[in-house]
Amino acid sequence: MANLFSGGGRELDLSNGGTEAFVGVLTLAVSDLASQAWDLRFAALLILQDQNVMGRGAVGFHLEEVDWGASESERAQSKDFVLRATALAASGHRWSELGYHPPRVHDYLEQFRIMVENFTPPASSGPFHHFPGPEGAATASCRRHRVLSGFPYWEGCFLCHQPR
Repeated sequence: MANLFSGGGRELDLSNGGTEAFVGVLTLAVSDLASQAWDLRFAALLILQDQNVMGRGAVGFHLEEVDWGASESERAQSKDFVLRATALAASGHRWSELGYHPPRVHDYLEQFRIMVENFTPPASSGPFHHFPGPEGAATASCRRHRVLSGFPYWEGCFLCHQPR
């Protein structure tokens, strides 16, 4: 099975292992950069991509399904956050905490960066059924790993859920 991330007519079709690496490094970066309410909603979207909780081959999202904001400046700020998080992830930020070296994740992050850069967030106001609302924002952090987690929906973060 594969997991699909898409936007603006582009697709990133990843294997289960590729998805685990892509979402993992992006979650580590987002966890350290998130400071605004929208950032925490995007973090929650990433948390929902944890295949060890949601099921293998059953995750992915479309950029068109993300609530980028009501105004042009909000949409630009949201897009900038995703691009900054992607760049931080691509720098190898906290990769040592994964317990493995993700061999193709640089390519996945580059494809995602291009996808986001070329994507024009829609001016419409939803409904955004697959993007967490303000009440679903990731506000809890895993004490052990210092990563935003899915609490109160489940205990721990994606690193806690990795099979050993």
